Amino acid sequence: MKQTTIERLAKENLFETVGKEWMLITAGTPENFNMMTASWGGFGWLWNKPVAFIFVRPERFTFPLIEQNDPVTLSFYGHDPAMRKMLSFCGSASGRDHDKVKESGLTPEFLPEGGITFREARLTVVGRKLFGSDFTEQNFLDKDVLARWYNDQPGGSLHKLYVLEIQQVFEA
Repeated sequence: MKQTTIERLAKENLFETVGKEWMLITAGTPENFNMMTASWGGFGWLWNKPVAFIFVRPERFTFPLIEQNDPVTLSFYGHDPAMRKMLSFCGSASGRDHDKVKESGLTPEFLPEGGITFREARLTVVGRKLFGSDFTEQNFLDKDVLARWYNDQPGGSLHKLYVLEIQQVFEA
């Protein structure tokens, strides 16, 4: 991976990159880290800073690693079917029960100023947490969204929103 500029993100269709390509959210230390797949999030400009925002459910194994560590990385892998299979695995298998690095075939890379990505990533964004807020039922203006995405089914708990200041960008 080589470091590039934040402007590199302007070359992306970020709706496609996040929503269709998916990403791995990775947090922790070189000795103890985990990654999870996400397809909800985005990029923008907030508080005069370039930011990314992600949503994580508290029952995810990665959640306490995000809470306790900075930075957090968002890595992207393209549309290759093998990468989609890896992302599906990392989104459905828990780090509580699986060695996701070993079982996914990913090769960790520890970035010089902190953060963890994987050699197979085509693009990695490194972010520092600026803000976190739990979703609450009363804040949903559209109750159909609440009923659809947050119900009594497994994995139905309310997300926590994180806003990350983008600090570095790396590409393959």
